[in-house]
Amino acid sequence: MNRSRTPARRWQIAGVGAVAVALVGVGLGVASADESTVPTVNCPAVAGSLGAVPAQAQAEIQRNLALLNTQIAEANKRLITSQGEGGKNFIQNAILGPLKDKRVATINRMATAIGRNAAKPQLDVQTLATCSLNANGGGAAATEPTEVPAAGGAGSGADGGAAAGAPTVNCPAVAGELGAVPAQAQAEIQRNLALLNTQIAEANKRLITSQGEGGKNFIQNAILGPLKDKRVATINRMATAIGRNAAKPVLNVNALATCSLNQNGGGNAAPEPATVPAGNNAGGNNGGGNNAGSVPTVNCPDVTGLPAIPAQAAAEVTRNLELLDTQIAEANARIASSVGQGGPAFIQNAILGPLADKRVATLNRIETAIGRNAPKPEGLEKFGTCSLNE
Repeated sequence: MNRSRTPARRWQIAGVGAVAVALVGVGLGVASADESTVPTVNCPAVAGSLGAVPAQAQAEIQRNLALLNTQIAEANKRLITSQGEGGKNFIQNAILGPLKDKRVATINRMATAIGRNAAKPQLDVQTLATCSLNANGGGAAATEPTEVPAAGGAGSGADGGAAAGAPTVNCPAVAGELGAVPAQAQAEIQRNLALLNTQIAEANKRLITSQGEGGKNFIQNAILGPLKDKRVATINRMATAIGRNAAKPVLNVNALATCSLNQNGGGNAAPEPATVPAGNNAGGNNGGGNNAGSVPTVNCPDVTGLPAIPAQAAAEVTRNLELLDTQIAEANARIASSVGQGGPAFIQNAILGPLADKRVATLNRIETAIGRNAPKPEGLEKFGTCSLNE
């Protein structure tokens, strides 16, 4: 077989290749030019229909408004990449229809989030979720804002007697019974005081939504009784938190936890305050004035110098800061229960060393959580090592 090609044959092949390349180039140019006329989706604005948003729901609302923008961007990208696909109903069935379904779910999540802490907004979800096309491109005139107006404190939550005629719970104030709170316990006390307010808000909302349910003991058994149980646990946590660093307050927990009804609404005259008076901090973190006699307690550095925490990371950072407190409490309990065990290095090897490892891991999680949405703080590991209050 003759494997050689004549010069004329080689020139013929080269010519065909050149024509093919030229055609491809023309095709790419056409595709690029056509992209400017691709339709884009045009969706109704949602943020302005939500009204004032309770502080407790702000982060979730912001995430879902950002998700609406992402959904629009994905639909616009699909319009570009699917040119020429399907029949006359392709865009409606494959892009606009699924986009509406996603928006319905997202808008409903926002209404639910607001409704947990205030009156649930009455939204025309179907209209807000339905998007049309801008035939010549351009997209929605403006993206959804991720900042929304905050609800005012008075009467804005479920604890404000939102439904006329519905009773509201009336609970004893707790903060004033705690006395001066050591600096190390301030954050935990504030979180639990806020939790008392949340529990009242949830009970008031349940009083509104359950009107007409059950018999004569329904409110006591289904609302006031469970509310008391939650308050007992929360008040006990506060007493324990104070007792780690100072004399544990002697509280009449049963009386403080028991709530009555305001039959004509109105709720508590004032919510639990977010701040409490600071106590004398002599003795250091988690030790000094402890109740265990000569048993030492751990002394861990306070985590200071954190940057402004993005809303998306606030819950995770709070959980991990609470975990640091829990780790200290567990270490102190271990010290108290292991008196007399091991040799001279027992506490260091069995308690302080593992505590440092746990704290470093927790501090790293805080850095990572912040770093997902803002500049990542570095060097929090320096707060990991704890000493002893002998």
